[in-house]
Amino acid sequence: MKAALVAQDGSVLYEARRPTGREHGTDAVVATILDFAADLAQEGRTRFGAAPLAAGVAVPGTIDERNGIAVFSANLGWRDLPMRKLLGERLGNIPVALGHDVRSGGLAEGRIGAGRGVDRFLFIALGTGIAGAIGIHGGIEAGAHGYGGEIGHVVVRPGGPQCGCGARGCLETLASASAVSRAWAEATGDPDADAAACALAVESGDPAALVVWQNAVDALADGIVLAQSLLDPSTVIVGGGLAEAGDTLFTPLRAAVTERLTFQMPPKVVPAMLKDTAASLGAGLLAWDLLSMEVTA
Repeated sequence: MKAALVAQDGSVLYEARRPTGREHGTDAVVATILDFAADLAQEGRTRFGAAPLAAGVAVPGTIDERNGIAVFSANLGWRDLPMRKLLGERLGNIPVALGHDVRSGGLAEGRIGAGRGVDRFLFIALGTGIAGAIGIHGGIEAGAHGYGGEIGHVVVRPGGPQCGCGARGCLETLASASAVSRAWAEATGDPDADAAACALAVESGDPAALVVWQNAVDALADGIVLAQSLLDPSTVIVGGGLAEAGDTLFTPLRAAVTERLTFQMPPKVVPAMLKDTAASLGAGLLAWDLLSMEVTA
């Protein structure tokens, strides 16, 4: 878990990290989150002489943002967890905002990261899976049911690999870090081979690695062009573990996107700036937004 004390302008006053403790079960994870938040609030009092005015928490999985419910997380094991209520009570009934981890990360990238000053962008996180966020005028479009930006489940190879969502050929089955790791492990016969090793092999000119890498790049480019046709963002921000490959990813990806465009205006394809702190910073921004809405009301 990553956490931060965030000033109103988005600047970071203090950061901390802590393991989730998920090996001890769901109740332990929830307790750890609440303890971490309480410790962070105390850090604010000790360092700055003031308690936080509001809190934000960004979680993976399915959420009910309006009602503050963490609906489901396969990784962390909860169902219908009243996260906002629990956290508010633990922190002395201050306002609490609940957000989705990738959409919160996209919010931070849009306001204080690679999308700063950009009216419309698409944020794509390449990790174990692939998720995204649609940025419009400084905010994130969550969609009618809270699933906006789920580019990882756009089908780019009909009849392709089975996805955990139940469909076949979803983008995340082909272009996520996990997908590249699986393909590279199969190509090398080494079960421990991963996406980082594949990227290094690409840089050294390994022909087999180049095939695996290009397959992932092509799938990702297809997903981006599909999104470009629907959303017309001016910028596509790519983050997550796979983006750490730098030009090894971005040079062929930009070329693949460009060669697929017909009538669409080409987007800028840029790396994310905030790395793995984006979601916690986004949670802080959600908290400030909550206070702004209360003042307006």
